Amino acid sequence: MKIKNIIAVLLLVVSVQALGQTNADMLRLPNGLQYKIFTANAGAKVKLNDIISFNFIQKTDKDSVLVNSFTINRPAMLQVAATKNIADLMDFFPLLALNDSALVIIPTDSIFKGPEMQAQRPPFLPAGSSLYYTIKVTKIQSMEEAMAEQQKMMEELKGKEAATLAKYLADNKITAPKTASGLRYLIRKPSVKAKPVNGDTVLVNYVGKTLSGKVFDSSIEAEAKKAGLEQPGRTYEPISVVLGQGSVIPGWEEGLRLLNEGSKATFIIPSDLAYGPRGASEDIGPFTTLIFDLELVKVKRAKKAATAPAKKTTASKPVAKKAAPAKPAAKTTAKPVSKAAPAKKN
Repeated sequence: MKIKNIIAVLLLVVSVQALGQTNADMLRLPNGLQYKIFTANAGAKVKLNDIISFNFIQKTDKDSVLVNSFTINRPAMLQVAATKNIADLMDFFPLLALNDSALVIIPTDSIFKGPEMQAQRPPFLPAGSSLYYTIKVTKIQSMEEAMAEQQKMMEELKGKEAATLAKYLADNKITAPKTASGLRYLIRKPSVKAKPVNGDTVLVNYVGKTLSGKVFDSSIEAEAKKAGLEQPGRTYEPISVVLGQGSVIPGWEEGLRLLNEGSKATFIIPSDLAYGPRGASEDIGPFTTLIFDLELVKVKRAKKAATAPAKKTTASKPVAKKAAPAKPAAKTTAKPVSKAAPAKKN
């Protein structure tokens, strides 16, 4: 068993034992939060604006585990600020020092106040119930220290991505064309049909995976089942993408314009053209290169605005021959013309 899992089990044992304690064994804050600190480390306490990292286990009072950061190997990280509600624990963190562990009990009635919040209350947290947190503080930093550490970690991950990709290409003997942006692509099945342009709608079938071969998504039901993906309620069919709208990652936007309708290809997309330093899921961490096997099933051309037809001009008639001058009319006594009323302004 890994060390982190052993620690998680030990904390669970401690928290289970603590659940049996009476309220008299717990201290209480003015907002109703109850707590018990299991350690008494002599270091400086958490301060306002500090960045803290901590592992935690969140459970119901029926001992059902809701979240366990130990099992996902991802400690929570936040900046301590003024409290907004009892559930943010901001009133509690300043009681802790580095490596302190504690049990926190929050009455759910303090969270779900009023009709609007009551409507959001989940059935597993009924009226009168409580949430239990077992917390272990693993790091306390200033904002400057946290930012410097984060920058260093990002640089290390970025360097690791490049090395991992180079090894993957060498191990699999892949020689793929590379665009100026860094996108690599292999045409598996060529086609002579039209290529899409911005504004066109394309229908695409795909399988997405990491360099380790882990499939994280697919529009093809057989591939999803083979990979053991759980996608309840998903309709398996080619996805529709309008190019140029930024609805997909940049690697797709660029790569799809390289393909002809009916062609199949593999895209090797570096994180710069995918999900970057943030990542997207447990499978797609920060600085993760992605591989997509795709088929460009259909290209639907964008409708162009109709232009009005040019007006037809009537050809000028030939000039008539000069008529003979008319005889002078008999003189009449004309009455003066009266002034007309002014025309209405339109």
